[in-house]
Formats: sequence, structure tokens, C-alpha cells
Amino acid sequence: MGTQRRKFMIRTGMLAATAAIAPGILLSSKRHLNKKLGVALVGLGYYSTDVLAPALQLTQNCELRGIVTGSPDKIPVWQQKYGIKDGNVYDYQNFGTIANNPDIDVVYVVLPPSMHAEYTIRAARAGKHVWCEKPMAPSVADCEAMIKECANNKVKLAIGYRCQHDPNIQAYMKVAREKPFGPVKMIASAAGYFDGRSDHWKQKKNMGGGVMGDMGVYALQGARLATGEEPISVSAQASTTRPEIYHEVEETMLFQLEFPSGALAACHTSFGIRMNYLQVNYDRGWLKMEPHSSYGGNKGSMSDGTIINFPLKSQQAKQMDEDAAAIMNKTPLLVPGEEGLRDIRVVEAIYKSAAQNCTVKI
Repeated sequence: MGTQRRKFMIRTGMLAATAAIAPGILLSSKRHLNKKLGVALVGLGYYSTDVLAPALQLTQNCELRGIVTGSPDKIPVWQQKYGIKDGNVYDYQNFGTIANNPDIDVVYVVLPPSMHAEYTIRAARAGKHVWCEKPMAPSVADCEAMIKECANNKVKLAIGYRCQHDPNIQAYMKVAREKPFGPVKMIASAAGYFDGRSDHWKQKKNMGGGVMGDMGVYALQGARLATGEEPISVSAQASTTRPEIYHEVEETMLFQLEFPSGALAACHTSFGIRMNYLQVNYDRGWLKMEPHSSYGGNKGSMSDGTIINFPLKSQQAKQMDEDAAAIMNKTPLLVPGEEGLRDIRVVEAIYKSAAQNCTVKI
């Protein structure tokens, strides 16, 4: 197949995928007469403050209406900036009373992973849909409890994997499905940055810290999404170059995955090394993404000359708009709780492998 034809197929395929989502967004606007879903952010740290709140100003189907915080000093700043009403401000003690607030349709849990299950379950019991930041939770048992509680209370649960809403990532997921280069043989997937902090939840085991509780799931998702398969075994090695900081949890994790098709993946993730790339070697070609999980835009190329570079103003705005449309139209979420659970099954196996210095079947 010629280069131009393949470029056309990739681009038209992505346009079709976008069109498949766009009607839902348009339909939701018509069906609800431009009604937007009200979102309350739980936890006002960096991600809520610098990323999610600004992204909510760009959305068409949802808007910021509430906050939940344990820091009273942040409340007037947020109210002044975003016009949040007094009745839509909560702390962690009175959070349950959000059940009585018709302004809030969705609770977005943006807390350390150790708190995800508690606040997802509390939100579900309050009758609110839940968007939960990645990783879903520290354990499979937590993930299963979250899924069960949301189902029991008939609310939707989405995991904040912004990258799966990114058309650049969707492009290599399409290659995994259609196999234009044949089967996947080998993958290298890496996600990391240098974190100079020394007293943060990411360095604390009881808060869900460790690099697998943050950047590690990007490296893992790169391999899973590029194959379109679930790994069947893992071998992992944990390490640190700063034991004075990373004495409870790992700073760096290397892990190797085997997939049912025979594909192999070498994954790297770290709080001490800057890296963000994905390389997939197929039977008859290759695909490279660098970066592959960045906030600021992901891009790549293929061995046939195809360029993957779909501009996107805000991954988070697209993520929240599409999740809101799914709620309003009662259609499947792109990244439901079950997807978060699939990752955590592998993460548990990674930790077991690193601790026991052995290959673990999944």
C-alpha cells in the first residue's frame, strides 16, 4: 500500500473516530437544551488548580460548580476566580451532604491514590457520577469495590486517562486493531520525569506513592494500547538512586511484559529520569511516538512515512466533554472503571515480581 494511501487511511480513520464522538456531544447539547453537567473537584492540588479547572473553562458539556477541600484558605481564591457559590463548597467531613445538591452532577476525585476508593464510594452513595484520577487505586480489591458501589448506585465511573481521548494515541490504537504492519513483535515504552520534592505523597507508601502510582501507568498503558492485548506475565526490578527520599517506595521501575500473541514489551518509569517515548516494532514496520503521554501534545511517525500529529488544545477538556456526553446520553464511557482495574491487576503483579525477584503470571 502506498504512503499517500496509508496517510489517507490513518487520517480518515481518525476523522471517523472523531465524528463518532462528535455526534454524541452535539446530541447531548440538543437533548438537554444546552444544559451542562455540574462538576465538583475533590482536592485542590496542582492538577485541579493548574490543569482541570482551566480545562473546565473550555468544555461544552460540563462546568466547574463545586469544590471539596481541607484547606480553608483556598476557598475564597477559588470562589473569586470561578464564581463558586457558598452552598457548593465542601470539606472532607461534610462531603456526604453533596447528595442534596442538584447543582453537582459529577464528582471528580483528584486526591492521592490511597483516597480514591473512599471518595469514589462516598460520591456514589451520594448519587453522583464519578470521574477518578489515575491510577484508579492502590489495589485490585479497591478497584472492584469502586466499580461495585457505582453500579449499585446506578452512577457512572470514569478513570482520568486523558491520553485515551487524544487522537494521537487513538492513531496507534487503530494500528493495533487493523495491523497494517502485521503483528507486534517488540515494544519499548517509557514515562518519567525528575521530581525534586522530598516530602510529597508520591514518596509515601501509605498514600499510594511510588512511581507505579503515577508515571508507571503511562508506560504500562503504552504497551497495552499498542498491542491491544492484556499481558500474561511480568518480570520487574525496582530501584532508587536517592534512598534518603525514596526509602518507602520505588523511584524507578523497569518491567518486562509478555502478551498472548508473543509480543514483548520493555517498560521504564521513573521519578529520577526524564523520558517519554513509545516505539513499536511490528513484523513489517515500526511506529514511534515521542512524546507519547505529554500534556502539551503527542506526536509520532510510522515506517511508511505516515506522520501522527493531531493538534489538540486540551486533552483534559476533551476527556471531560466526552465523559459528560456519555453520562447525558447514557452511552458507554471511553475509559470506564474496568479499564483502571485492568492496569492495577498488572501493577500488583509488577510489585510482586520486584519483591520476589521472579516472573509473575497474570
